Amino acid sequence: MANIPRKVILLGTAWPFRGGLAAYNERLAQQFCDMGMECEIVTFTTQYPKLFFPGKTQFAEEPSAFKKITRKLSSINPITWWTTAQYIKKQKPDLLIVKFWIPVMGPAFGSVLRLLSKETKKICILDNVVPHEKRMGDELFTKYFFKSVQSFIAMSQSVKVDLKTFEPNKKVLINPHPVFDNFGEAIDQVQAKKSINLAENQEYVLFFGFIRKYKGLDLALRAFAKWKKEIPNVTLIVAGEFYDNKQTYMSLASDLKIEKEVVWHTDFIPDSQVKVYFSACSLVLQPYHHATQSGVTQIAYQFEKPMVVTNVGGLPELVEEGKTGYLVEPDADKIAKKVIHFFQKDSNSFESDMKDAKKRFSWSAMVDNILTLYRDLE
Repeated sequence: MANIPRKVILLGTAWPFRGGLAAYNERLAQQFCDMGMECEIVTFTTQYPKLFFPGKTQFAEEPSAFKKITRKLSSINPITWWTTAQYIKKQKPDLLIVKFWIPVMGPAFGSVLRLLSKETKKICILDNVVPHEKRMGDELFTKYFFKSVQSFIAMSQSVKVDLKTFEPNKKVLINPHPVFDNFGEAIDQVQAKKSINLAENQEYVLFFGFIRKYKGLDLALRAFAKWKKEIPNVTLIVAGEFYDNKQTYMSLASDLKIEKEVVWHTDFIPDSQVKVYFSACSLVLQPYHHATQSGVTQIAYQFEKPMVVTNVGGLPELVEEGKTGYLVEPDADKIAKKVIHFFQKDSNSFESDMKDAKKRFSWSAMVDNILTLYRDLE
């Protein structure tokens, strides 16, 4: 392949930090290596100060499969912004990539990029422009970072539209989140249920991932209270750590008289267990109040599980109505009706479409788009 970078550095979240951002960067770095390029991740010493981190721990319990990771950057210590830039300069990368998801990282990322050589091309993979939870300084921090970037990959059309309000003239390509194939292959459903102590005679709908207000667990609980009256053998699993007020949801479940019927697995789900939860369920539920895109969708594609997703943000770009799932307004009644319809009429009709659709979301396609931007900057 002509005109490819000799050395690529990804600047952002990676092991020993946990979660979807780390998994994404590690999988992308591996793809660059698989396609014949040298790649390294430069990650944080401090990502979030403990005071501002909503979960129990920021750190992974399991090792990463990708090993070339160097910890240099503190999001809150400007001295490390300079030392990180000096380290990257010594590596002489042809291309530096930053995955941007939240404005508060803008000062650190933007400062590092400004200190790098002009010979290093700078591309951003953009999760969000407008953050899910707004804070003072968001617009200022976002502008500061965007000015240091030469071109962008937006992971949905809605993100591209938001970006144009900040950077109307810089080149941007749309590339959806690739399938999360780094969580392995599906296992037998009965075996999966046994391994996490689920009843074999029940069917399961999975709400998965960090629990934040915008992800709509409240809608999932209200919908479950409705669908269980018609399909009592279908249970809701909530699998993921609370990053929002746990008691709010437990009180809602109590009011709905479902607190003992929901399966609550609300510790962080390590990477090795992701395939178990997706193999155990029959349907994935993403009842977001607002969204840009979601890594959960791409895990569902990997395990070929149809989805019910709300018609917000970039989610409709990822799910084909009636083929890979259902699109529905963020309303508990409408969500419940789709779940009931799936289990009563459609539960066996998605398999071939899921297999075909997930081919659209490859990591090689993501790298190809990044390389297109890279060549345009030469």
